[in-house]
Amino acid sequence: MTPPPGAAAFLDAHGWGGAKILPVAGDASFRRYFRAVLGARQAILMDAPPPHEDPRPFIAVAEWLVERDFAAPAILACDLDQGLVLIEDFGDDRLREAVDAAPEEELTLYAPAIDLLVRLRAEPAGPVPPYDRAVLKREAGLFVEWYCPAVGIAPDLAGWDAAWEAVFDHAIADTPVTVLRDYHAENLMLVGPERSLGLLDFQDALAGHPAYDLVSLLQDARRTVDPTVEAAMLERYRAATDANAGFMDAYHVLGAQRNAKILGIFTRLWQRDGKPHYPTMCPRVWAYLERDLAQPVMAPVAAWFAANVPPALRGDPLVLSA
Repeated sequence: MTPPPGAAAFLDAHGWGGAKILPVAGDASFRRYFRAVLGARQAILMDAPPPHEDPRPFIAVAEWLVERDFAAPAILACDLDQGLVLIEDFGDDRLREAVDAAPEEELTLYAPAIDLLVRLRAEPAGPVPPYDRAVLKREAGLFVEWYCPAVGIAPDLAGWDAAWEAVFDHAIADTPVTVLRDYHAENLMLVGPERSLGLLDFQDALAGHPAYDLVSLLQDARRTVDPTVEAAMLERYRAATDANAGFMDAYHVLGAQRNAKILGIFTRLWQRDGKPHYPTMCPRVWAYLERDLAQPVMAPVAAWFAANVPPALRGDPLVLSA
């Protein structure tokens, strides 16, 4: 990755003149990340180019989190016209690699991520848009918009809408909380000697049901979370909150909704954006989705899948379309 044209001047204007600009990562969006290194100082340069990206939601949510003592990166400088933001560097120690390196410690490593969600649930929702029925429906629709055509399915669209309408009441929170929405092992950093959790990639936060971030964490599209780990972490969360059977219904509805959405998004990333590695994760997402569909609360949606998507067409859409 080459730095954006205005990066050097931006850094110079904010006390980082002469810093080396090293690539860190891109993601599924247009955002890219670089590390600015000046002597012993380091910071992360986010390139969120307009009009494709708007860094203001990231800045607003970061500040809201920091004000409440959650470990979001400090905002060091920004240029909204160029979409450049300089933020605190949490390093390279991600929860993902920590768990992969020591799978026997998976429960211990995941526990603080659960405890953080318990804390977040206790806070009134921040100044973010609502995660309402219309958003849930639009996101779920990415499955029939992208995945189904890619594998040669002409889906029953009216039946799709009706099936989700029958379950979405379970996914609407009586008291919404801030939902970070991409809360998973690759966005959770282990910071400092104490390896406390640092948060990344929360610019799409909405006010919704607290079960959603649990789904993001425990039905992780990018790494397989064993069902026994999922069950243990759900029990930890429930023991610390008043989460009851109705909460678990919400968890499975939101799990199915999120996984259907991701199947659509990963197909779109391949077909529209030329990123063919995303479909390789779809078999994992299907495994999560089928676990959610097996729950009684999901019966209407499970019936739609049984009628429209045969088992042979549940997998990697790139492979299935060949």
